[in-house]
Order: sequence, then C-alpha cells, then structure tokens
Amino acid sequence: MTLSHHDLTEAICDLLPDWLPHQRWYGAKQQAILAVRPVREAVLHDGGHDGPTLVHLVVSVETEGQLADRHDDDGEASEQQLYQLLVGLRRHIPERLDHAVIGAAGEGLVAYDAAHDTELTAVLLWLIAHDTERAGLRFSREPGIEIDTGLTSRPILGEQSNTSVIYGDQYILKLFRKLQLGVSADLELHRALRRVGSQHIAEPFGAIEGELDGQPVSFGILQRFFANCADGWRMAVTSVRDLIAEPDLRPDEAGADFAGESERLGRAVAAIHGDLAEALGTGLVPTEQVHTVAARMTERLEAMVRRVPSLGAYADAIRDVFDEVGKLAEPVPTQRIHGDLHLGQCLRTVYDWVVIDFEGEPSRPLADRIAMMSPLRDVAGMLRSFDYAAYHLLADQGPPESEAAAAQLEYRALEWADRNREAFCAGYAEVGPDPRAFPVLLRALELEKAVYEVGYEYDNRPSWIDVPLRSIARLAQPAS
Repeated sequence: MTLSHHDLTEAICDLLPDWLPHQRWYGAKQQAILAVRPVREAVLHDGGHDGPTLVHLVVSVETEGQLADRHDDDGEASEQQLYQLLVGLRRHIPERLDHAVIGAAGEGLVAYDAAHDTELTAVLLWLIAHDTERAGLRFSREPGIEIDTGLTSRPILGEQSNTSVIYGDQYILKLFRKLQLGVSADLELHRALRRVGSQHIAEPFGAIEGELDGQPVSFGILQRFFANCADGWRMAVTSVRDLIAEPDLRPDEAGADFAGESERLGRAVAAIHGDLAEALGTGLVPTEQVHTVAARMTERLEAMVRRVPSLGAYADAIRDVFDEVGKLAEPVPTQRIHGDLHLGQCLRTVYDWVVIDFEGEPSRPLADRIAMMSPLRDVAGMLRSFDYAAYHLLADQGPPESEAAAAQLEYRALEWADRNREAFCAGYAEVGPDPRAFPVLLRALELEKAVYEVGYEYDNRPSWIDVPLRSIARLAQPAS
C-alpha cells in the first residue's frame, strides 16, 4: 500500500470538512470550512496490501471566518490554520476502530484517526526510540534516554487542543494538533528545565520535529507519564464540594481542606520559575515602557467591552487599576514563564506537585507565548483558578433554597478561595519573592485574566459568565 498517488491524498482531504468539526481539538467549529488542502504528506509505515498504513499529513484549513476577518482582537494578521493528522488506512476496519473512521478514501481503503490504533501508535514510539528520520520528519530521543518499545498504548479521551497517547504506565506522547511555525514552547521549556534538573516537571524523553516553509515545527513530545497522580482541579473541586455540603463548617474544618496542598503547589511553582530563570535568563521592562504594558491591558479591555456589554459596568474601575500599573516607579522583572497556569495543569504525584503543558495560552501567537513576561502572570493565573474552583459549583448547582442560603454559600466559597490563594502565595514566598509584595501589578494581572475569561465564557459557556464577573466586581474595588 502506498500514498504516492495524489488522488488518495486529495480524497482524504475531501473527507475532512465533515470530520474536523466533530473533533474536540479542532479550534474553528463555529466557522464553515471552505477548503482543506494538503501541505505535506509522509508514509511512516506501509503495512502492505492487508496491513494498516500510517500516513502523516499536515493540512491547511480555510474557513469562512478567515475570509471575513483577517485580524484578531489586537489588530494582528490571522495565522494560517495548519493541523497535524495521523491517518490510518485499512481495507477492513476492525470493530474497535469503528469510532475513529474518517471515511472511504478510494482504492478500497478506509481512512481513520490512527491515534486510536495500537498497531500504528507503536510505530511512533519505535521511530522515536531509534532516532529515525522519515521524509523530513525527525523522531529523536533526548540525550541519555533509553525507551522501551514493547508497551501497549491507549489514547487519552476528552483533550481540548491536542491528542495524547499513553504507553503502558511509563510514557505519554502529546501530538500537537494545531501547528504553528517555530519550536513549540512546550518542547523548548521542558528541554531547558530538564537541563537544570527541575524536579516539578514531566521529564521529556523524545520529540517529533520537522520544517514547514523553511521554519522549524514541533509535532509531538514524549514525556514521563505519572500513573498514580491526582489532577489539581479535581482535588480542589472536591474540597469545595465538601465545604458546600457542610456550609456551617469553616474551610479548615471540612473533610478535604486543600490549603496544605495549595501551599506545596506554591513552592513548586516558585521552584519552576527559579529553574526557568537559571536555564533561560531574565530581563527587565524599564519604567519608561511599563505605561505601554498598561495601555495594552486597557486596549484589550475596550475590545472585550465591545464584545460583552455586561462587562461595561466594571470598565471604569478596571481602567483605574490598569492606570496604576502605568505609574509604577520600578522596572518589572521578566523571564520565561508557563503562560497558561491553572489547577488543571498541575498533577499531584505521590512525591510532590508536577506542572505540565508549557505551551502558553493556545489562542495567542507563538511570538507572544515565548516572550519574557513577569512570573506574576503565572501566579495570577493560579489565583484565578482558585476562584474558579470555588465559584463554578455555585453556577452549576441551581438556585439555592433562599437568599440567606445563597449568601451563606457565596460567603463560604469566597472564604475557601481566600484561604487557598493566601496559602499558595505563602508557599511561593518560601522559595521565591513574595507575590503579595507587588499588589498593584498582581491585581492588574488578575483582572486582565478575568477579562479574558469573560470573553471565553461568553462564547463557550454563558451560564458560567458570572464566575469571572463576580471576581471582577471584587478585584476592581478600590484597594483598602
């Protein structure tokens, strides 16, 4: 079996406009697909007449939205939408792969998502383990790493922006679905953190890389998999749920008080920031440029108020906070940071906290995600995540029995959030500079993040929009 025929590639692309919008990782579901065109193709494994063939495809997706609006909210040109696909081809699809079928590709072949086929995902691990190059794709091990290729694989279901495959209980291979030109921040930062011996990451073991248009592109990263771990978001939500079930108890009296873990997590994040500074250096935003940072915050606020009118009630108070940033008399230290830090990016292993997914905010251009920024941005992201854990259950549980009951629940949720926010900052201060020593910038960064969240909830989960709005109402109050 071979993919040398142009017609076969075109046939697969013809199937994609109907298939892509149903994939969780596809990011333009609200826009009609006008065309899907192949950018590059490579056969990674040829199974012969009856066996499965593995095809690596990069496709360009053109949508109606791209033609209607070539610019994002910041007035920057929209990026080309490039997606990575791993396509399996078989003449007869086994029942276990029925759910992964893309469609009939001609020549008696059926195309399907190969991430669900253990025979073909084993090929990817073998290629990495043996430092192989295929049709311009480089599969490589990290220095000093040996890889066991005899492990059974399974995909992780439900991911939002990527596809990950687990091998036994040792490795996880993250395949980047939407591609950007340039080395992935996730791969770059993991390699840098490994070099300095960071203890709070999933160690990188290998990668899949190549080039497009003469520029480097990252296609995947193989890392250590932590089989016995808990997700930080789930742990926090469990703690809040226990508190809501017993609203007469204080957070430290509830069955799953989270403050001790929040403090440990603060220490872990500060240690990672220290490791990143050691590995990649630091910088400064001089005072004469800080006002430009504040002005950009205000520009993004104005754009969001135009989109979400309910934010307008807080706009003046938010502008006042951003204006205070512009008046800072000291330079702002910067370095490489995580960029999209929240409880869902944190895993509690049997040893300590591990932070994952150093890609940065997926909606931002790569240039923004690899820029040096204040580490307080990561701290602000975590503080916002504690608010989300505290309040999202209130948004989902329906109306309380009475106004008094509603007031009691909200008071307890705020108490939980404040307790854990304080514990996180206290833990961070044990290892790094105390975030609470920079109240003006930290408050502004929290508000900036909350403004972004308003837009996200407005577009995706309207019933949750009160979660960030509630936080904005509190954060925008004049500092006491």
